Amino acid sequence: MSGGVDSSVAALLLQQQGHDIVGAYMKNWINEDNVIGHCPWMQDIEDARAVCDRLRIEFRVVNLMAEYRERVVAYLLDGYARGLTPNPDIMCNREIKFGVFRGWARENGFGAVATGHYARRVEAPGGSFALLEGADKNKDQSYFLALLNQAQLADARFPIGDIPKPELRRLARAAGLPTADKKDSQGICFIGEVKMQDFLRTYVPDAPGRIVRANDGRELGQHRGLHYYTLGQRKGIGVPSNTDHEAYVVVGKRAADNALLVAFDHPDAPGLFQREVRVQALSWIGEEISTPRTLEGRVRYRDPRVALDFIPEDGGIALIKFHEPQRGLAAGQILAFYDGEKLLGGAIYS
Repeated sequence: MSGGVDSSVAALLLQQQGHDIVGAYMKNWINEDNVIGHCPWMQDIEDARAVCDRLRIEFRVVNLMAEYRERVVAYLLDGYARGLTPNPDIMCNREIKFGVFRGWARENGFGAVATGHYARRVEAPGGSFALLEGADKNKDQSYFLALLNQAQLADARFPIGDIPKPELRRLARAAGLPTADKKDSQGICFIGEVKMQDFLRTYVPDAPGRIVRANDGRELGQHRGLHYYTLGQRKGIGVPSNTDHEAYVVVGKRAADNALLVAFDHPDAPGLFQREVRVQALSWIGEEISTPRTLEGRVRYRDPRVALDFIPEDGGIALIKFHEPQRGLAAGQILAFYDGEKLLGGAIYS
């Protein structure tokens, strides 16, 4: 339980279904240096405890700080230091919620781990399980579960996957849950409402360099470090638009001379749109796809599914050919594979 309304209602529904449940807060980060903005972990714990008191169920705080630093924070900082754009939320789900925490739950006699994700777990032929998008397409979070495996999904439960968000808040109010009107968190997974820029500024040293126009090599200014920027970014670059009010957009990072490459935000901007990419670290929820197929993919959270040709290669790599060019695909981010509403798995942009 995160202290938010989604996991609160997940607990409520499980209790109403007759399950014997315990509420648990994963204590992953306490911002002990108090240097990266608002990190409301103490309030989140108290909110989760208050929900459990209301439901009259046991509440526990599970300290996973060491594992979180090792498996998520180190991955995040290493990726940004190497010029990538990693996704801590997806890694948190695979390594912490359904990794270390799932292991803790099994060791302590629990049969499953339930979360407040907007996704649906259904039984598939042969006793396996499939993962579908949440019924509320405005809140669907299946993308963040793209790197789970079958064993993890077998132990997972998503009680709110069939419920629209307005109905969920109505259920929370009707049950008198203290989190019924609590604002949704927009922060890093189980850290809180911390801006990524503040997080990086604290833990990755600045490495200033030139901002260069990709078309002609003209120097436009200075950046504070390539790790502060990602492909497709328009705001906060630090160079003004031209007299025609055309905005610059990040189209590349050149590690050789630490240059940030920008261009005007046009469909023909060099490097901004890609029709082909390679992905690595392929991960499948069910059966591995080992032959070329036409699938759908979600190139980032909130984007619609798009058609693509999946062409596997040796060494856990695949060539992806999009039927339509895609904008701002950043190395280190996640491509999620779908067959309609069914999530098949995911991979990392090379």
